[in-house]
Amino acid sequence: MPMLRIGLTGGIGSGKSTVAELFTRRGVPVIDTDVIARQIVTPGQPALAEIAREFGSDLLDASGQLDRARMRQRVFDDPTARRRLEAILHPRIRAAVRDQIAALKAPYCLIVIPLLVETGFNEVIDRVLVVDVDEVHQQERTSRRDIVPTNEVQKIMATQATREQRLARADDVIVNNGVVADLEREVDRLHASYLALGRRPRNSN
Repeated sequence: MPMLRIGLTGGIGSGKSTVAELFTRRGVPVIDTDVIARQIVTPGQPALAEIAREFGSDLLDASGQLDRARMRQRVFDDPTARRRLEAILHPRIRAAVRDQIAALKAPYCLIVIPLLVETGFNEVIDRVLVVDVDEVHQQERTSRRDIVPTNEVQKIMATQATREQRLARADDVIVNNGVVADLEREVDRLHASYLALGRRPRNSN
């Protein structure tokens, strides 16, 4: 029987990492596409070599590591460059997710995909869980966490799906009001639901 696959998403500063950690504590396998994205651009990986050929070797630091800050600057305000980067990374990320899913044995797993709505990463997802938070709290949390001005956070948010677009894609929603006890209760509720769903027969896709 195929494993139930839950795609976890939410805007910047919504609390995705906190929610994912709460599921991890309950023994749920978590696959994080941000972690995969960092792994596939380490020195010696084909993706890093392709990025250097496509965008220039000046994006590598003295030790041969990708200068992620410089890479973000290069593609942030250039949609064409961003699409070129995504064409290098996304197929490899998808392949790594499939490989990790295939190695798991559990009623369900959680796949953290920050840009799930924006990238249309649907082929390995059975349900979408959105961590929802209002935009004011998004800005405050991100500015405080990353120590960046509010206008910079607003620029990042403008490149992401809107709150309404994420909620329209959601099968399940956790509202993160900043109270950990509330998150715990919501994760417990969904964990029980996903365990039950994961044990039901489903068609493979």
